[in-house]
Amino acid sequence: MKIFAHISWLYATIIIAISLSLMIVTFYILPKPYSRKLAAWLIRLSTFFSAEVVGKEDPKAQIFLMNHQSDLDIVVMETISKRDIAWVAKKELFDIPFFGLALKLPKDIAVERESKTSLIKLLKDAKKVVNTNRVIAMFPEGTRSSVGTMLSFKSGAKMLADANSLIVQPVVLIETAKRYNTKKFFYKPGKIKVIFLDSFVADKNDKEWLSNLRIKMQKVYNDELANHPSHR
Repeated sequence: MKIFAHISWLYATIIIAISLSLMIVTFYILPKPYSRKLAAWLIRLSTFFSAEVVGKEDPKAQIFLMNHQSDLDIVVMETISKRDIAWVAKKELFDIPFFGLALKLPKDIAVERESKTSLIKLLKDAKKVVNTNRVIAMFPEGTRSSVGTMLSFKSGAKMLADANSLIVQPVVLIETAKRYNTKKFFYKPGKIKVIFLDSFVADKNDKEWLSNLRIKMQKVYNDELANHPSHR
């Protein structure tokens, strides 16, 4: 089974690379955001995973805050949302040859974690995104966590949302690391569950809303696993 999972991972990774190439080639040919949607759907169909959506995407949402377990998280969101999504990612990812181009072309948002200058630029870039009716997507944990417990949410997510009183919609992704895991070279086709929670307007006067949101999202995640053992 492990050998099959490794072969499946290699196949899925090749499909992802081909799909990114397709996105880059078609970016100036297709209207936005269809080049990225096309690439995401090619990955989804070619790697034989499906998505079950619980709750509804808020068409007025200005920022999605999601837990992060796998590179597949981006593909899932791109295929279930019709919105033009601007992803917030580490600046070093933008500097990677080929992969970085797939982030630069759609004008995703680069951020340097410990740089105050970068945080100011993040706020400016986010405002531009919102003004063009795109939706920001951010992983407030800052990195992947595949153990089932969400990491602490970074303050940058709150600062970004508070600065413009953004409409925040939390999204809980269930066990995506058990589908595609780059550290273990593992891929297993199947269904991925996505839970949209109710949206709300960020309130800078509420100092604890981000930490409270993490607790709420973790509870939703834990309850899902408890009520549906097949996820475990």
